[in-house]
Amino acid sequence: MEVCVNSTKLLNLNQNTRLFVPRNSISHSFKNPILQFNNNVQKRPLNYPLNQRSCFSRQIRSLQRPISSRIKASPASSATSGAETDKLPADIMVTETQEPNSRVRLSVEVPAAVGEDCYKRVLKEFMKQAKIPGFRPGKIPESVLLNYVGEESVQKATVESILKRTLPHAMSTVTGRALRDSVRIITKFSDMEKRYSSLSSLSYDVIVDVAPEVKWISENGYKSMKIVVEIDHDIEAEKACEQEIKRRHKSLGTLKIVTDRGLQVGDLAVLDISATTIDQDESNVQKVPAAESKGFQFDTEDDNKVLPGFLDSIIGIRQGETKSFPYVFPETWQQENLRGVEAQFTVECKELFYRDLPELNDSIADKLFPGCTDLNQVKESLLQKCQEMEQAAKDQATDNAILDQLCKMVEIDIPQSLFEEQGRQLYGARLLEIQANVKLNEQQLATLSSPKAVNEFLENQRENIINLIKQNLAVGDIFKRENLQFSTEELVKEVQNSVAEFKRHKQEYDEERVREQVQDVLEGAKVLEWLKEHADIQYVTR
Repeated sequence: MEVCVNSTKLLNLNQNTRLFVPRNSISHSFKNPILQFNNNVQKRPLNYPLNQRSCFSRQIRSLQRPISSRIKASPASSATSGAETDKLPADIMVTETQEPNSRVRLSVEVPAAVGEDCYKRVLKEFMKQAKIPGFRPGKIPESVLLNYVGEESVQKATVESILKRTLPHAMSTVTGRALRDSVRIITKFSDMEKRYSSLSSLSYDVIVDVAPEVKWISENGYKSMKIVVEIDHDIEAEKACEQEIKRRHKSLGTLKIVTDRGLQVGDLAVLDISATTIDQDESNVQKVPAAESKGFQFDTEDDNKVLPGFLDSIIGIRQGETKSFPYVFPETWQQENLRGVEAQFTVECKELFYRDLPELNDSIADKLFPGCTDLNQVKESLLQKCQEMEQAAKDQATDNAILDQLCKMVEIDIPQSLFEEQGRQLYGARLLEIQANVKLNEQQLATLSSPKAVNEFLENQRENIINLIKQNLAVGDIFKRENLQFSTEELVKEVQNSVAEFKRHKQEYDEERVREQVQDVLEGAKVLEWLKEHADIQYVTR
């Protein structure tokens, strides 16, 4: 069970950070591209060129990084590193205001002394680069320089210089809390220009997401959890073994056309199915699209995969025959809009087959399970595999039940940037699955990876994404609270195994990112192991 304690690296600003502020937009994201692979590679939006499928895979994989790398603090993530190396001639004033969704507004007041110092620096830089006939670089009079490059250009460059130098100082108030890639200067650039031109001072507002606080509804509730785990009866080893033997036996048979009778249990029928609602007012009769199917291959031994009672309604139907019958959808039917609906079904049998099966004895043992010489060996071998699958499914169901309950035990004010990153990570994984299973053309890939498609996914999956973040952060909090640990040997071994897997498939990887993911998986495993030991777990079969 992989539990990612999700990741968002803390903000790292220094004097070499390049700051871009849009001059015609209301708000701006500092380092704003949507997706980021690691600290040194800029995020890529999902609407990238799709001329190469390999490029598509690499860029989608860049979505899949753990959120913990964004939240966990480290010395290198200090937001004050720039402030330590570029002192200002005067102190700036920063007012911090808490906002919803773990967001902080920083209102920054920059005194005129700082503006004047930045202005001098900008002029000096322009003088070095300007090539004006009759003047040596660096020896150009200010009035001549301004006339040559334009006062507006110098003013814009000065405002950008002020932002670049003062932002690290302003961010020092949220050192260790700010989430990487969540900083936005929301003041219009044009407004900053106007104030600077009139007063030589500057003010601007910054919005930044901070690491959310995990609040437990019951402080130590997770230490005595009561879990009820529902287990599907189909995964019971004995029953699953019998079903698998039957399935393998059926696969050895041949299909033959039924000519002298109607449908009976054991047959395979190809059906055309349609349905309409039943209403006394014929004008209100409507088709039921969810019930319609052309060429439906119906194995009568898998009647649990169709509507309850459907098989009984068509038993005896012959090839070429059509049967019509009323049906009321169960109140427990998965599609809510069909629950209790009265419908009239029409079923046409297009083709009808029976299976000509070999006798189930020791002579076909090797075909049922290679290497076996009799049916007892087949059953023992399959039973062992089914027992392993049963235990794996049981463990998975237990993990899921624990995580679902953890989600209900915490209150977390989730930052929007964290929500979007987790959602895009999930969407990226889904795109990889689609790409692996379906051959999509460039137009289909472009549609699936468009901002519109991503945003629709984020909205439709909002609850699931929020719950996943809660689970991940709760797991991370428990790991710290209970001082859980894993050995360096475990980490090194798992990283090596993961890297070897990447190399075996000839896939690109970033070892630091792999290490972060492995660390999160190990943390999650330790937490789940600890919770299982301390929880009261009851298993029920559904």
